Amino acid sequence: MHINENFLKLKAGYLFPEIARRVNAWTEANPNKTERLIRCGIGDVTEPLPEAVRNAMHAAVDEQGVAETFHGYGPEQGYAFLRDAIVENQFVGLNISADEIFISDGSKCDTGNILDIFGQGNKIAITDPVYPVYVDTNVMAGNTGEADENGAYEGLVYLPCNAENGFAPAIPDEKVDLIYLCYPNNPTGTTATREQLEAWVAYARANDSIILYDAAYEAFVQDSSVPRSIFEIEGAHECAIEFRSFSKNGGFTGVRCAYTIIPKNLSVTASTGEDVTLHSLWNRRHATKFNGASYPVQRGAAAVFSDEGKAQVSALIEHYMGNAALLRKACQDCGLTVFGGENAPYVWVQCPEGTDSWGMFDKMLEEAQVVITPGSGFGAAGEGYFRISSFNTRENVEEVCRRLAAI
Repeated sequence: MHINENFLKLKAGYLFPEIARRVNAWTEANPNKTERLIRCGIGDVTEPLPEAVRNAMHAAVDEQGVAETFHGYGPEQGYAFLRDAIVENQFVGLNISADEIFISDGSKCDTGNILDIFGQGNKIAITDPVYPVYVDTNVMAGNTGEADENGAYEGLVYLPCNAENGFAPAIPDEKVDLIYLCYPNNPTGTTATREQLEAWVAYARANDSIILYDAAYEAFVQDSSVPRSIFEIEGAHECAIEFRSFSKNGGFTGVRCAYTIIPKNLSVTASTGEDVTLHSLWNRRHATKFNGASYPVQRGAAAVFSDEGKAQVSALIEHYMGNAALLRKACQDCGLTVFGGENAPYVWVQCPEGTDSWGMFDKMLEEAQVVITPGSGFGAAGEGYFRISSFNTRENVEEVCRRLAAI
């Protein structure tokens, strides 16, 4: 019996289960304080699904109870009504067609699964700090060596992001094949300017690189000058794949629906010298390993783009960004240095001098009964920072702000 021994290279636990383990240990030791616990760690939404979404899903379930309108297996790539709605509402003027969109059950899954269509030996660049899925899935796929004492894996090209460089990763001074970019950024909550993205696209085209662009938080952008899609940048259709999700804007974290955009003219050269389109490879992979998101879920996702859905989603985003503004101000009032929280639902905070990331996690848990995310869990460059999620009720956020002022 042989196993995939790349899994043995992974650190002891994925970040968020590790946070859950520590919180569970604390609650067992402090049963009289558990009702005060407020979770601002994992980026899970708290507000109910928009009414337009619920109504559409109810209607779709009713359809499933009638023979004439029953739906069994749907198209693996997604129903046309949803793919068309995405193009008409998200990509007008960006030269994206409906058949370049693949519906799935989550962008977290897609950012990991995309590695199926890329071979061994690619040089891979990631930002640091980084969403852990990008790193761990490359470890699982055998694209790295062992991790060092800081958790950095041999074989990956790390692009440090810190206060000194404005959390904007430098263009590599070497050739890399795959580049992970996430904007608005998780975990730092920062954004990329048009000029910065133009530089990345120019680099990718010059080096035959592919940009894997995670835009899961694009709906939270408040500044009209900030690009929401990599495909707003000229030339990106020749070098980029984009991932988007209904999880955070539409509240689908428990419902599951997302989509990946792969332009049909995005190609790579195989070892045979043949040009192969990544669209065709992903289509083959998608149809083989995925049976499609459920019909009621896709109807619910399409309702996000109805007039009622747009208004309700806008209200959700306003709510969470209002939370982010309160958390930013509370941290600043405590004398802490704060980033993000203006075009993203995450507030990235520098730890007080003399306190490391996990030390701040423990301090917030013990003294304020608030769960935050230690920055070091996102990579070595995240040490000395912590992330606060604005995904919560207004009542809880206001209470967190009061507790921050008290510690």
